[in-house]
Amino acid sequence: MIPPQEASARRREIEDKLKQEEETLSFIRDSLEKSDQLTKNMVSILSSFESRLMKLENSIIPVHKQTENLQRLQENVEKTLSCLDHVISYYHVASDTEKIIREGPTGRLEEYLGSMAKIQKAVEYFQDNSPDSPELNKVKLLFERGKESLESEFRSLMTRHSKVVSPVLILDLISGEDELEVQEEVPLEHLPEGVLQDVIRISRWLVEYGRNQDFMNVYYQIRSSQLDRSIKGLKEHFRKSSSSSGVPYSPAIPNKRKDTPTKKPIKRPGTIRKAQNLLKQYSQHGLDGKKGGSNLIPLEGRDDTLDVETDAYIHCVSAFVRLAQSEYQLLMDVIPEHHQKKTFDSLIQDALDGLMLEGENIVSAARKAIIRHDFSAVLTVFPILRHLKQTKPEFDQVLQGTAANTKNKLPSLITSMETVGAKALEDFADNIKNDPDKEYNMPKDGTVHELTSNAILFLQQLLDFQETAGAMLASQETSSTATSYSSEFSKRLLSTYICKVLGNLQLNLLSKSKVYEDPALSAIFLHNNYNYILKALEKSELIQLVAVTQKTAERSYREHIEQQIQTYQRSWLKVTDYIAEKNLPVFQPGVKLRDKERQMIKERFKGFNDGLEELCKIQKAWAIPDMEQRDKIRQAQKNIVRETYGAFLHRYGSVPFTKNPEKYIKYRVEQVGDMIDRLFDTSA
Repeated sequence: MIPPQEASARRREIEDKLKQEEETLSFIRDSLEKSDQLTKNMVSILSSFESRLMKLENSIIPVHKQTENLQRLQENVEKTLSCLDHVISYYHVASDTEKIIREGPTGRLEEYLGSMAKIQKAVEYFQDNSPDSPELNKVKLLFERGKESLESEFRSLMTRHSKVVSPVLILDLISGEDELEVQEEVPLEHLPEGVLQDVIRISRWLVEYGRNQDFMNVYYQIRSSQLDRSIKGLKEHFRKSSSSSGVPYSPAIPNKRKDTPTKKPIKRPGTIRKAQNLLKQYSQHGLDGKKGGSNLIPLEGRDDTLDVETDAYIHCVSAFVRLAQSEYQLLMDVIPEHHQKKTFDSLIQDALDGLMLEGENIVSAARKAIIRHDFSAVLTVFPILRHLKQTKPEFDQVLQGTAANTKNKLPSLITSMETVGAKALEDFADNIKNDPDKEYNMPKDGTVHELTSNAILFLQQLLDFQETAGAMLASQETSSTATSYSSEFSKRLLSTYICKVLGNLQLNLLSKSKVYEDPALSAIFLHNNYNYILKALEKSELIQLVAVTQKTAERSYREHIEQQIQTYQRSWLKVTDYIAEKNLPVFQPGVKLRDKERQMIKERFKGFNDGLEELCKIQKAWAIPDMEQRDKIRQAQKNIVRETYGAFLHRYGSVPFTKNPEKYIKYRVEQVGDMIDRLFDTSA
């Protein structure tokens, strides 16, 4: 049970808390009443504000709409005035531009094109808005006149500023092809830069606005003429230079050494001269082969004009490639892309046709030369064909996109040249085989026949054109291997061909040697020719080429030469047989000779003397041009005769077989040797 004091204290505490809560509740109630009053006041204010805003909106919106309408009306008026000004300007275009159009674009292309743009817009406006307006006819006529003036200006610029490329510059352009060192590219300025830009602008305007392609025809006609004339000028330069100085030249690149031109020797085929130089070397060693006749026209008689024409053609082919490349670069700037190939095709036709025609003329001339057996003229085909085949990749690249007929021109010419070249090789081999044995054409002294020198000289030409000649032969092969022949295959064909020519030559020489009644002279003739052939083969690469298919050729010729020497030596048997020991009379020393024995000794001396004198007289007029061979044959024969005669003289020189020994013992051993030393020497 709680004590009374604690209970009383507890009650007072509760009563205090209750009193505080009542005070708090009374405060909250007062606050709520104030909040309600404030809310009512705020609602009243907002309602009043909303009412005022509605009144303001109702007043402003009509004003805003009226202002917007006024602004739109103002804009429409401004646009209408602008359109009127624009339309009115079209009516003044004709009068504003007529003077400029009449005076033409020369010297003020920018202004002229600006006027043409105004006229073009005027035409478009009247066509769309007033097609029946007389103003349309005015601007149309003005536009057509302006277009014609631009076309005329295009032609004028192209005509006045397109210059023929000088031969000197062309030679500089192509000179780097044959040189190992890298040279600066020679610039070709077909048109001055300012003129070129004007031409480009006119062409673009004519394509875009003029709807005219005639200017492309003008372009290719003018540029085609310049290209053709440039190549013809180079050809004429060769002719003039060769006739005056013998060597066409090209000064150094103009922009580097304008005032100090230096001669640049042009690489020439030189094949004929090279072989002739070899022939001269052989001649110095006594291998001259011009005394015997042949139905073949001598190769060394070839006119230098052929070399000039060949060089000129080869350089014109290179010039065409370089100039055509340059023309295409220029054309790409002037002609629209989809017309470039066709225009370029037309542009190069005249120059290309000229080259092809000249090439066909060379082929035709070669065919005629074959008929008359002038194989030196046919040789012009070889350097040209080699150059055409070397240049063909560049040709093909330049002619990309041109018509098939254009692309096929060079391959067709190459085929023609290969065919005529193969025909020449075949006919040459046949002519070597069938050259007639004309007695009056045979060399009287048994020296080298002209047929031999011509055959060797012709084969020498093939050394510089091994691939070309091999390809000619391969082109005539019908076997499947020939369709994709290798260099090794063509080399074997050429080796086989050379061996065939040499074989035909050997057979013909054997036949010709029978013309001689004297077997010894026949042997000397064959010896000289075989020796000439062998030395010529050894002094050039022909021997290596022959060895490809005939390993023993060199040994075979040496055997033939030795065989002919032995045949020749047998001619002296009729001299030495008189004094040979087997035919001498046998007698006892100190025993007086019988008349029969004395007569036999006299006959032996007389027979030897007469035979020696006769042979020396005859063989003195014979020739062995090769000094080494001449000395060798003389020495061998001298040894044999001197030894035999010495032994005979030793035995019978002191025998009293006659009262007049000087009548029979006419020569000492040394004199016999001297007489033999003068054999084969017409100058002795």
